[in-house]
This record gives sequence, structure tokens and C-alpha cells, in this order.
Amino acid sequence: MEKPFIYINSAMSADGKISTWQRRQVRISGSIDFERVDQLRASSDAVMVGIGTLLADDPSLTVKSAQRREQRKAEGLDENPIRVVIDSQARTPIDADIFKKGEGQRIIVVSSSAPYNKVEALRKKSRVIITGEKKVDLPRAMEELYRLGIKNLMVEGGATLNWAMLSGGLVDEIYTFVGNIIIGGQMAPTLVDGEGFTEANILPLELLSAEKIENGILLKWKVTKF
Repeated sequence: MEKPFIYINSAMSADGKISTWQRRQVRISGSIDFERVDQLRASSDAVMVGIGTLLADDPSLTVKSAQRREQRKAEGLDENPIRVVIDSQARTPIDADIFKKGEGQRIIVVSSSAPYNKVEALRKKSRVIITGEKKVDLPRAMEELYRLGIKNLMVEGGATLNWAMLSGGLVDEIYTFVGNIIIGGQMAPTLVDGEGFTEANILPLELLSAEKIENGILLKWKVTKF
């Protein structure tokens, strides 16, 4: 299949949590890593989140640096990468920050079982891709994004989408900033949730680099294909 080069970027606590059990965003990394993420976003064709992250955090997914936005425009690009939401049942609010903040394209990917009226409301704000019956068919969605010109795609979570992408063999690399805090809680989301792999098919990674940043460490992994 033809798909974008896909990389997950996330910050997690020393015990592997990406937010509290209340699923509220927690500041894990500092200003240096914030700049790294902004640069990574600015260099991406598109950034993608799942509906859970969108509903919990309402991220704008915009490039924060004015200089980086201007650089994108100088290269003939929109000032922000395309913002993509995986949203099987079209639950994305029409007043979400991705629609209110920043220039650029928006794509909502839904399934064919999504309520018609909600899909039509989203069409007024964004491009809508329909694939899959009860939930989004991610491999086909990635093929469609590639056909739309998206060659590199940054995935910003959350844990359920990360699992779906990884278990589907769709991810090429993972970048994780591990911060110097403990969050704890058996209900707190980790980097990857979902059903989980069995011992027989655990997904192996190859460590590409490890870099100390402020009081944490940035790990870059290559996903070893199944």
C-alpha cells in the first residue's frame, strides 16, 4: 500500500502515562522540547489526532512560532499543516479549536455509520473522508491521505489511536519524550492502550537515538515491521 511516512510523537511520564486518570492534559516536557515539537509539526505535511484527544484537550494543532509559519508560507505552503481527526461517529464539535484557530486545511475521517447530519455539518468546515463501516478503516484512510499529497504524517495521539496505528502496522517511527514525573493510576492512559499484543506478537522497536533534554530524555525508535 502507498501511505505517508508516519511517526508518533508524544510526551509521557517516567511511568509511561500521557495524562492523568481524569484524561486532562499535563505538562510533561519543558520549553526546549516544546520547540522541538513545534519544529516537527511545522515540517510535517499533516498532523493527526483521535477523537478522544480532540474532545479531551481541544487542541488547535497549529504551528506556534510565527517564524516557522512564515517559513512555510515562503515555501508556498499553508502556515499550518493539514489537521486530521480520526472520528468514526463524527463527534467533532463544529466549534472545536481546529476550526477556529489558524489557517490551513482540515480533514475529518469518519465511518459510513456516522450520523448523516453530523457529517454534513462537518463538511461545511472541512474535507470529510468516509471509510470503514462502524469504525474508520485506517489503512484505507492512510492511502487516501497519501493520494491527497500527504507524504509525512505526524500522529499526536491519543493512546487508542496509537494502538490502532501500531497494531495495524502503519507506523514507521516513534518519538517519546520521557519526563521526570510520576502520574500513576491504573485508569490513566499510557502511550499505547487498546487491546495490547500477546507475548507471541509483541511489537519490537529499534532504538535510533537517546538524547537528554532538560530533566528528561527523548527516545527515537524505528518500528520493526511485523
